[in-house]
Amino acid sequence: MQDDLPIEIPRVLIAALRGGSGKTVLSIGIIAALRNAGKKVVPFKKGPDYIDAGWLAMAAGQPCYNLDTFMADDRLVCQSFLSHTSSSLSSLDTSNDIAVIEGNRGIYDGLDVDGSTSTAALSRLLNVPVILCLDCTKSTRTMAAVVLGCLHFEPDVQIKGIILNRVAGARHENILRTSIETHCGVPVIGAVPKLKSQDFPERHMGLIPTPEHAWAKKSINAAADVVANHVNLNEVLRIAKTAENKSFSCSTDFSCTDDFSRTDDDTLSVRIVSSGKGNDNSSKKILQMPKIGIVRDSAFQFYYPDNIDALAAAGADLVYISPLTDTGLPDIDGLYIGGGFPETHAKELAANQQFRNDIKDAAESGLPIYAECGGLMYLGESLVLDSSYPMTGVLPLTFGFSKKPQGHGYTVAVVDRENPFYKIGTVLKGHEFHYSKVLEWHGSDQDMVFSMEKGHGIINNRDGLCYKNVFATYTHIHALGVPQWAEILVRLGKEFRLKIED
Repeated sequence: MQDDLPIEIPRVLIAALRGGSGKTVLSIGIIAALRNAGKKVVPFKKGPDYIDAGWLAMAAGQPCYNLDTFMADDRLVCQSFLSHTSSSLSSLDTSNDIAVIEGNRGIYDGLDVDGSTSTAALSRLLNVPVILCLDCTKSTRTMAAVVLGCLHFEPDVQIKGIILNRVAGARHENILRTSIETHCGVPVIGAVPKLKSQDFPERHMGLIPTPEHAWAKKSINAAADVVANHVNLNEVLRIAKTAENKSFSCSTDFSCTDDFSRTDDDTLSVRIVSSGKGNDNSSKKILQMPKIGIVRDSAFQFYYPDNIDALAAAGADLVYISPLTDTGLPDIDGLYIGGGFPETHAKELAANQQFRNDIKDAAESGLPIYAECGGLMYLGESLVLDSSYPMTGVLPLTFGFSKKPQGHGYTVAVVDRENPFYKIGTVLKGHEFHYSKVLEWHGSDQDMVFSMEKGHGIINNRDGLCYKNVFATYTHIHALGVPQWAEILVRLGKEFRLKIED
């Protein structure tokens, strides 16, 4: 069904002048502080980042969806935002609802001179007012000139408030606040001192993923306290309510399947609710749903909620499994192995020989397996770190690691060979980010079905390694931009189940 629906929820976008300005910690703190004040916060992350989105989700107590206008077009991004905000609106008091979007990189940074796919472009698309986070280290009045430049660079971007970050003291804050408000006419709504580094240590390009550390909740509480003490939350809410309603023609049949609930130890768990095609209450239908396993633990944790939703909407019965804790592979009809940090769990992954053997046997029997980045590495022969750790051996690759990223950024892949998942000629937009690299490759370029127009890929400017019904790639895809992906994996799962039953 197509309707002209309004985006009505109060909303605000947290932006910065560059990456590393502290906007992620501030976004986490704002979300957590608003939640502590009784607000229902719907979190979003602009761009392809998994790690920041994981923190934002934990702070909000519900999934954080990515809004990425490179991997999905503007219409689908608007649909996604409308769907997830509409489904999250409080039924009794909508005044308690607010959407908080964290931007990425600098506010005007995009893929070209026009700022395509920039945070500013997203703010215009969704009519979202912006709060600009400034790293004020060793600067005072110059920050007013910077803000004035941002205001005039793209005047239709609604910069409604400023948060001063990494402020040295009261005198520093006073000069900054007076200069900005006098010369720019934009209110300074917060001044945050430099946070202790141990609260949010970094790995690679971003924050350490939340499932890796039990102190994640403590860190979120610390960020919430800082924001509550140094940012005017009433001003954040006021700015969010200045967002003008925006009508957008979109489908209303989205379904959200991740249900975050509290367990006894007050940590977040995920309950999957099957929805979409073939979803009724008859036991016959349920039995026909293919079981799609998802490897999800501290080693493999990079999954877009939209991808999980898409599998459920396509008719999958989702089963979460872990090679860190499970003794073997359960009875499934397909397998999805996402990205993560298998290198930090190489010893444990190698030690679970039964699980590794089960994966290899399943691959040989034709089980549909889709693997991205960390999943690709797990399907290889070994990971070489301080020593060599055996992996599943499904694919003839050995991986090592570099101190610098070997692939980082958006990708464009063209399908030019036959494979179980994508038609020849399909153009896929995704992203890659990995420090791993191929040390040994015993296959042929003919085994890979992606020609990389943009991005690094596995080797020799190619990606998408295929073996039987196994598809492994460095390229992460987003289900909004590649809607056929989930349907194909579910269909292959059904075909595999029929083959086994016959």
